[in-house]
Amino acid sequence: MEKQEAREAALRDGLRAKAFGITPENVDEVIEKRSHLLKSVLPAFSEFCQTTFQIEPQEMLQILWDLWLPLGIKLASQRQQLERPLIQGILGGQGTGKTTMSKVLSLILEQLGYRTVSLSLDDLYKTYSDRLVLTQQDPRLIWRGPPGTHDVDLGLNVLDQIRQSQSPVMLPRFDKSAFGGAGDRTNPEMVTDVDIVLFEGWFVGVRPINTDIFETAPPPIITDEDKAFARHINHSLYNYLPLWERLDSLIVLYPTDYRCSLEWRKQAEQQMIAEGKSGMSNAEIEQFVNYFWRSLHPELFIKPLVKDATVVDMVIEIHADHSFGEVYCDRANS
Repeated sequence: MEKQEAREAALRDGLRAKAFGITPENVDEVIEKRSHLLKSVLPAFSEFCQTTFQIEPQEMLQILWDLWLPLGIKLASQRQQLERPLIQGILGGQGTGKTTMSKVLSLILEQLGYRTVSLSLDDLYKTYSDRLVLTQQDPRLIWRGPPGTHDVDLGLNVLDQIRQSQSPVMLPRFDKSAFGGAGDRTNPEMVTDVDIVLFEGWFVGVRPINTDIFETAPPPIITDEDKAFARHINHSLYNYLPLWERLDSLIVLYPTDYRCSLEWRKQAEQQMIAEGKSGMSNAEIEQFVNYFWRSLHPELFIKPLVKDATVVDMVIEIHADHSFGEVYCDRANS
């Protein structure tokens, strides 16, 4: 009966089945492969749950079965077809679980025999001294993060070396705690024989939009200064397009309500304060999050993107309680 239940469950959600290439014809083979992989990945996954989340693996098994295992299998298959390293983009804002997903996928792909590395958009920040110069040139860039604060050429160099199967490669790394939290480059990490890069960040793959839209933009883009800033950031996005061209595929972790990221940030900061670390007050968090919404508003930049199947290969919806919603490839043509 268990096998029959697994079959029905795998086919029940049509959008998700299509996203993972599951059909009535191959469902038995899919479940067999997934069951086998589950057994081999379970020891490492259990340790990860206990050390990283301090929770019992049972609590995460359903997500592992429904989402992470099929996604790992899909990436391995894409890598196999490419016959060169795969560059997988992951777009997701604060609290969408990019880092967790990257770590779990690395465990799964390791079991499938693939060497996976994570590269964050954050790792490509300009140095502390370069960002000081940047802030003097444009005082609006008060925080690192928006387009314009990264070294795009550094990213292109690294991704091209990996795509050409060069080994070893020096992956840039960024220390957010340097200079009292302003952050700076730290020692790069030497990696060898990379098969798959999980390249994640809050605007990975985001395209510039028509600037007329800023005239009727949602809050917090309100004043003429806000609109001018939004246009400036939008223009800066053009410099990132060569980087997005290096992506073989793009997954979007998409909050069903973009305002969740504000609540998630508050929860994360409260947790840090509870642990005795320093964290931002709610007023500071709102100022911080509004700054990023003014630079790249999710309603203007992310919402249209998830409907564009020419750019996005998979959308994974995230609910306010961090649970996963629908998973789909091209909803418009389903």
